[in-house]
Amino acid sequence: MAKRRSTTGTCSRIEQPVRPSMKCALIIPDWTPEQIFPAGTAGSQLNYWQPLGILYVAAALIKAGHEVRFIDGAFLTRDEILDQVTDWKPAFAGIYATTFGWPAAAATAAAIKRLDAGVFICVGGPYPIAAQEQCLQDDGTGIDAVVSGEGEKTAVELVERLCSGAGLDGVRGVIFRQGARIVRNPPRPLIEDLDSLAIPARQLLGEKSRYLPPPAMYRKQPVAVVMTSRGCDRHCLFCYQIDRHREAGVKGVRFRAINDVLDEVEMCLQQGYREIKFIDDSFAADYDRALEMARQIKARGLEFPWFASACANQVDKPLLRAMKDAGCWAILIGAESGVQRNLNTLRKGITTDHIRRAVGAAKEVGIKVSTPFLFGIPGETYDDALQSIAFAIDLAPDLASFHALTPFPGTPLYERLDDYGSLVGDLTDFTYQGAVFVPHTMSRGEIQALRRLAYKRFYSRPSFLLKRLLAIRTVNDCKVAFGGLRSLLALWTEGRLFQEARRAASLGTP
Repeated sequence: MAKRRSTTGTCSRIEQPVRPSMKCALIIPDWTPEQIFPAGTAGSQLNYWQPLGILYVAAALIKAGHEVRFIDGAFLTRDEILDQVTDWKPAFAGIYATTFGWPAAAATAAAIKRLDAGVFICVGGPYPIAAQEQCLQDDGTGIDAVVSGEGEKTAVELVERLCSGAGLDGVRGVIFRQGARIVRNPPRPLIEDLDSLAIPARQLLGEKSRYLPPPAMYRKQPVAVVMTSRGCDRHCLFCYQIDRHREAGVKGVRFRAINDVLDEVEMCLQQGYREIKFIDDSFAADYDRALEMARQIKARGLEFPWFASACANQVDKPLLRAMKDAGCWAILIGAESGVQRNLNTLRKGITTDHIRRAVGAAKEVGIKVSTPFLFGIPGETYDDALQSIAFAIDLAPDLASFHALTPFPGTPLYERLDDYGSLVGDLTDFTYQGAVFVPHTMSRGEIQALRRLAYKRFYSRPSFLLKRLLAIRTVNDCKVAFGGLRSLLALWTEGRLFQEARRAASLGTP
């Protein structure tokens, strides 16, 4: 059992002007692929993205003079996480939580408190930002505070208050426990000057090569994830934005300076990364900026493969050709449905013609295309879903995914659940795989059956299989093809592939 201590006693009192520092652990709770993906298809779906949000917070804390260790539960059991916490003896633990991962995050917080009640535990990430004080009400006493928005400035101010022994009153963006009370401070405005942020602390990741997108979504490894903007000016039914109601002073998309982005890209390449994944909601949200980004990559003489996402009505052949010339080899274009009525319901702001033109233009210039589709859209019928499958086959992108629409907390869909349908399952089903949301016009079994049918029809086409076979050039291509073949066989042989949960018996145990 670790020795109990006060948080203020852990600050190093060194001669001025050195500021007091605190040992901070930033933690992703433990999870396994079986908790998300069916065993039969995990080989072609499994991914471990670099946790860019955590790395930004880590960089801010390091810049402020604090010691930081990152503990990633994607590669550790809960006991191993706790062993690292015991060894590191942090005074502050920041735990990241998605909706599906919230039970594990709460259990991890409780376990750390049992080890050392003096550790100040704060949670952040998509679920805490949406649920806010509900996290403190549900958890009991394991969690001390919640970060209710972007974490870089909030985490630094919070830790500095702890380090000085001051209270948390007035720290914007923090909801905290004060004895038996829960105190909600005002929200913190979104960060307008993204160039003021420190470069993500990728040095904390350890082995670079283990952080990879799904097998077919990269060409070279290791892959670095880079953000060129934050936010979105759209209002999709299923998408959550930190400040969706635009109450914090910043509207729409916030952009980094192109030079700042490319300086970071150059740094990544110097660190040994060989490919870049731009993770903006839409790389082309500002058409002229996207075009200039591509031109500047060329002007700097940077040669690296890269991948980006864009809305269907924001790209055209000139932009895509410039992106291709600058090294872009693949693009994700959010299709979601092949039925216009369903696109309207989702508030996508696009048409099926936009999707056709965008996919066609990308293929013409030689960029690979990935298109995600959703089943279980409010008002969608089984026949509508069959039309979407036919639309996907007719589009013939290089890759297509077929997910279950998921009403994540904080989204317009979640806020009007009763109007649109109902929930089936619990938080651990919020994965795009679990069909946790069922519209009034469909059943859960239909959604699960449609996903299996869509994958079978799309990936069993002789033209697709021949194209993939002829495209094999490298060892990685062989691995991708083999993983895809295993998934395809599972789709044909496992009749209940998407109907049975493939997760561990409990997320609340190590």
